[in-house]
Amino acid sequence: MDGMSKPKRGAAGRRGGGPKKKSVSRSVKAGLQFPVGRIGRYLKKGRYSQRVGTGAPVYLAAVLEYLSAEVLELAGNAARDNKKNRIIPRHLQLAVRNDVELGKLLSGVTIAHGGVLPNINPVLLPKKAAINPKSPIDATKSPKKA
Repeated sequence: MDGMSKPKRGAAGRRGGGPKKKSVSRSVKAGLQFPVGRIGRYLKKGRYSQRVGTGAPVYLAAVLEYLSAEVLELAGNAARDNKKNRIIPRHLQLAVRNDVELGKLLSGVTIAHGGVLPNINPVLLPKKAAINPKSPIDATKSPKKA
């Protein structure tokens, strides 16, 4: 033995030597806030299909992120209209029901403590009297006392 030992083996599939590269999540690669990896795991665990493609969780995360951003923006506007800083279920209800597309998407959904949209049927409103000073009916009436 001349003091020569076996040469070190590099990690298979990686370039031997240098420091290990920092991993980048699929959410960061896709530019999303929603967790692509977690959604992919849920798709696999849920047994929706035998196989799940690599693009499916990215697409689903993007759609979910867009929908939640849309609802939050509209609910924030509803909260601001009511002079509130905090979004409550009532603001979510107003946001969803006043938007045509979201209302159609969530038509079968009940939002707890959301209430209902303010709506009075026009038939129930008092009839507006036609203002005509030359009307003989108005001329014969005496003025009301205050």
